[in-house]
Amino acid sequence: MLLHLHVKNLALIRETEIDFSDGLNILTGETGAGKSILIGSMTMALGGKVPKEMLREGKEPALVELVFSADHPGLLERLRELEIPVEEGELVLSRKITGSRSICRLNGETVSTSVLKEVSSWLIDIHGQHEHQSLLNKKKHLEILDAYAHEELLTVLPCLSEHFCSCQNLKKELEQASGDVGARAREQSLLEFEIREIEEAELREGEDELLEQAYRRMVNGRKIVEALGTVQTLCGGEEMSASEQTGRACRELSGIVPYDDALSVLYDQLQEIDSQLQDFVRELSDHIEGAEFSEQEFRDTEERLNQINHLKVKYGSSLTEIQICLEEKQKRLDVLVNYEQYMEKLREKYQALQKELAGCCQKAHDIRVRAAEKLTVLMKEQLGELNFLDVQFEISVKDTGNPSAVGSDDVEFLISTNPGEPLKPLGRIASGGELSRVMLAIKTVMADQDEIDTVIFDEIDTGISGRTAQKVSEKLALIGKSRQVICITHLAQLASMADSHYCIEKQALDGGTETDIRKLSGEEITEELARILGGAEITEAVRGNAQEMRRLALQFKKKIGKT
Repeated sequence: MLLHLHVKNLALIRETEIDFSDGLNILTGETGAGKSILIGSMTMALGGKVPKEMLREGKEPALVELVFSADHPGLLERLRELEIPVEEGELVLSRKITGSRSICRLNGETVSTSVLKEVSSWLIDIHGQHEHQSLLNKKKHLEILDAYAHEELLTVLPCLSEHFCSCQNLKKELEQASGDVGARAREQSLLEFEIREIEEAELREGEDELLEQAYRRMVNGRKIVEALGTVQTLCGGEEMSASEQTGRACRELSGIVPYDDALSVLYDQLQEIDSQLQDFVRELSDHIEGAEFSEQEFRDTEERLNQINHLKVKYGSSLTEIQICLEEKQKRLDVLVNYEQYMEKLREKYQALQKELAGCCQKAHDIRVRAAEKLTVLMKEQLGELNFLDVQFEISVKDTGNPSAVGSDDVEFLISTNPGEPLKPLGRIASGGELSRVMLAIKTVMADQDEIDTVIFDEIDTGISGRTAQKVSEKLALIGKSRQVICITHLAQLASMADSHYCIEKQALDGGTETDIRKLSGEEITEELARILGGAEITEAVRGNAQEMRRLALQFKKKIGKT
């Protein structure tokens, strides 16, 4: 249930807060007072789009916070998976909007907009002002039926979608494979050339790295040899080299060791240094001999590297990728060489997939037919309670034989609102008021199934009045027995049924215009009903009508056990 709404710096709202109650919450106000801004703010907080015109120019960042009671087991499990803490059974959804940026949070934890939308789907269902117009589109009928049969269809639709995608890909492959004979011959010739080019290179794993190392060594060979020669001269030359100097030092020290026993340690250390230096000079000489190379070896290495790099440019950036490319080309060549067998296998696979797809479509069709029968019964019951006299309602589910990712069914709502008239498509005969009531019936059925605690109706009363408006108000009161309903309305019949009544007002303040909201009580409720009923002047007669309407509403609610 929605417990609290806090809006700051959004459109005409500087800052306002509302505490909602359970049952039927009614919001009324003059046209243009900002009723839809509140619904828009909720939609934004739940992860919806943020229209630029709703942001107050030059003001501080906009902020919308919704506080819900969170006790649905599925929701709590999902919040645990998201590592969102829930304390005292409350969940705070907030969204802060600054220019083109927004920050979404759940109980203080930053989350993505998609997560915010997912979580909100457990909490609330919003019926927008013009949503009933979507019933004019048959695609919406399929969506509604599938939402009703959601759990059963979950066992079929993923597999159906996968088979459909596979069929489409295979169909495209068949079409491409049935191309020009000459083009296939040219492709085969090119493949044979490319395969031969790679195979004749006789590539060895790691060969390119070894060749590059050798090439770098050869390119810098002269510099390397000259430097090593200098090092050899300094360390092991005949005059003034390190080797000659350490040898001389050893001889000098050996002559005085007999006179001082302590010098024997130094003499041993110096001999070790001389020995290591001699070993270094010998190893250096061996390396210098190995560092010599021939021009022929350099040219061979360079040519081999050029060949490998040429193959890399054409077939892959590494020897592994070239090998993979070779295998793919060989497979494609095998297809072209054995083309008829390949085509036959493709056709067989395509036919098998089509058969599996048809089976999935049939399963989905059967589920929808069963669901349509159940939904039809529930819809007739709800429509009867909304002042449709002798209404006939049916959900047509026809198998078109043309599969798609959701099956091959064409779903359409059929209705007859007058006795003796045949069933006709809903979109062709229903008025705006009738569409509103049909949508209200759908929302009622779906809310019962989904167990959503909060349902919001933004002007569900479009196109209705009189007795029909009274029936709609009674329906909302009945829905309010089992869940929270928040409704924006212009009709006194609906407003009179409120368990909690809020008035949205626009006022001039500090040279500007602002929207605020307050909860009504006592005589304020009667005055607001009189305002809705009356014209330019609210007379005592109008107030009397408002009081009578309120009395009858309380009487109805007592009858259904709400007061």
